[in-house]
Amino acid sequence: MIHFVRRLRRQLLADGRLGRYLAYAAGEILLVVIGILIALQIDNWNEARKDREKELGYLANIRSDLVANIDEMDRYLAERTERVAAARRILTHFNGKPIDDVSAFNADGISIYSWERFYLGNNTYQELVNSGNFALLSNHDIKDQLLDIEALYRRMKGEEDHYRFDTETALYKPLYDLVDTESMTADFEYRITGGKSGRKDAITPETFDAFLKSQTIKNGFVMTILEYGTMNSQMRELRERCEKLINEIDTEIARD
Repeated sequence: MIHFVRRLRRQLLADGRLGRYLAYAAGEILLVVIGILIALQIDNWNEARKDREKELGYLANIRSDLVANIDEMDRYLAERTERVAAARRILTHFNGKPIDDVSAFNADGISIYSWERFYLGNNTYQELVNSGNFALLSNHDIKDQLLDIEALYRRMKGEEDHYRFDTETALYKPLYDLVDTESMTADFEYRITGGKSGRKDAITPETFDAFLKSQTIKNGFVMTILEYGTMNSQMRELRERCEKLINEIDTEIARD
């Protein structure tokens, strides 16, 4: 084919048909340009397809993270709601109610002292940001919702830091000064193991006499109610945002 084209070109020049030769040459150039453009377009289609496959993979992983986060938040909300109830029960004894079940009273306190921080599962989001692939997400609503979730999570961590400070100041320090924590632990261990370990009657209502006279400790339980209420409210909002984002991701994935 190449030899034929060259022969045709030489023949046109030999016959003095320059105009036809130039038209032929222009046609050749046009065909080459069209071929290059088609090749580039095919390459772009292939790259777009690969990017979309990556995007769908990221979306599926983000969705999995969100589902796991919702399950974890449900656990935290249940536990923190119960701890608010525990703090309310404890406060009744600061206001004069006798301790009838000292082991239950002790367990209420320990459930509050042993509070946990919540950690958002956002490995896929972090991978997107750190790898520079965040731009792969073509749906701007999904990107905006991800950023909103991260911003709310940072606010939640700030509230947890606030509660941590109050707990250390108003609960932990005075507790260590006023109560034998070894006896408290032995009673709690006996309670949760059904008597298999720990020590029965390790504490009595009198164990908490000084404890119940501490205004600082009382204030600590008041702050527990207030700040857990704030943290629970933030977590419910975060949970709603996660559910909304899952629905948005499902719609986006269904487009393919």
